[in-house]
Formats: sequence, C-alpha cells, structure tokens
Amino acid sequence: MKSTPNRKPPEIEDGAAALAKALLQNEHAKSLVANAAAELSTVNAVLKHELDQKQLIPAVHTAIEKSADVEDKVLQVSERLAAVNRTLEVEVRGRIMLDHQLAAANEQGDAARHAAFHDGLTGLPNRALFEDRLKHALAQAERHGWNLAVMFVDLDAFKVINDTHGHDAGDRVLQTIAVRLRNSIRTDDTICRYGGDEFLCLMLETRDPKDLISIAEKMVNAVQVPCQVRVGDDVIGLRVGASIGIASFPQHGTTPADLIKNADAAMYRAKQGASRVEFAQ
Repeated sequence: MKSTPNRKPPEIEDGAAALAKALLQNEHAKSLVANAAAELSTVNAVLKHELDQKQLIPAVHTAIEKSADVEDKVLQVSERLAAVNRTLEVEVRGRIMLDHQLAAANEQGDAARHAAFHDGLTGLPNRALFEDRLKHALAQAERHGWNLAVMFVDLDAFKVINDTHGHDAGDRVLQTIAVRLRNSIRTDDTICRYGGDEFLCLMLETRDPKDLISIAEKMVNAVQVPCQVRVGDDVIGLRVGASIGIASFPQHGTTPADLIKNADAAMYRAKQGASRVEFAQ
C-alpha cells in the first residue's frame, strides 16, 4: 500500500492553474483595453483641436461623436474587466487556500491509514495488515496453484533485556531486529510484528523447502548479531536469539488461522530442540 501523502490530485492542480491562467489573461486584456482607451482619447483630443480651428463639417462632427462614444464604451469594458479580475483574484486566493487545506487533510489521512496498519514502534505491518495480505495471497495461491509459507519468529531471551536494562533498551532492540528481519526477505514478501517479541513472515510463491530453511537460517543469524544500544551513558551490545516455525500452503493448512497456528506450534518445537528452525507437522 503505497501512497504519496503530499501529492495533490491532478484535478485540484489543474483547477488552480486554470484560474491563475485566466487571471493573467484578463489582466493582459485589461491592459490592452486601457491602452486602446488612452489612444482613442488622444486621437479624439487631437481631432477636436484641429477641427476647432476650422468650420466643422457635419459628417466629421458626427464621426467625432461616435469616436467619443466608442471611447466611453472601451472605458466601461476596462472597468468591467477590472471588476472581473478582482473577483478572479479572490477565487485564486480561495482556491490556493483550499489546495493547502486538502493537501493537509490528505497528509493526515495517509498518516492515519499508515498508523492503522503498521506497528507504532517498528514501522512494520501490524497483525491486521498481515492477515489481510495473507488472505489475498491464499486466494491467489488457490487460483494459480502456487505455494506459500508462513514463518513464526519468536525472540529468545528478550525478556531478560527488558528486566535487566529496561523497556527503552528493549524497544531499541526490537527496532533493530525489525530492520534486520525486513532486510532478510524479498521485496514482495511481508514481515510483521505480531505482538511483543513475535514476528510473522509471509513468503510468496515458494517452491523448494530448502529455500525456506535457508531464508529462516539467514534470519536467525541476522537476529543474533549483538544490538548496539545506549543504556545510560554507555553503549552496550545486547544479544537475543530467534526460533522459527514454518507452515506451508497447502501442506500445513489452507486458511490464515491454520497456517499461523501450525507455524506457531513448529516454532515452539524449535525453541525446545537443538534446531532453531522447524517445519510444521
């Protein structure tokens, strides 16, 4: 689910641009009309001055009067254009303000949507988003005959860090582990924080179980590297381990609940045994 929070819809940008363009065109027209009125006024004044020295011919006198009427009408058009421009200026200012308000609302909406589907501490997808993606992936897998897998990742000895060094240190460790887990999977796969020190991973279009084992072992190795965390005035290395259970579709379940449950059970066997990674039975 990607988005661009600060991007305004095209119709908003086009509307504001059209208003601004119309205002510029009207300003240009107003300037032309005003110049024409000034030129007419000058011509009329010169004609009157020249003709005042002689006896006016009736036809010429009529032409001058008509020219004066045109001058008056041009001036009236100029005044109306000025009024239109003032209205357009108000509209442009209002549209710009509306654009800013809509952009702020969109940004707030994007932030709210992100918060609804992501873990506040690690930034990973949360349980709701994971289960939604799993449902969609299962529908695709059933339709196309694909395989997929769910990995249940549980951190070992994490409670000791919280009890010994405090929850702030524990939170820093979780944030570091979240980044490592996310970097251990493919772009199209999903890692989520399921709760506490538990993570779930959705692996799409899996084929060879050996590949799943290889990815899980990569996760275990990444997790157990010491996390450099500031505690008080010191930076110390805090280490946790990981146990991972794997459930594959369709062998170990065909619903989200069954796959998660069976991956969880496999994780507990891994935690109790010598191996850090176990498949569901």
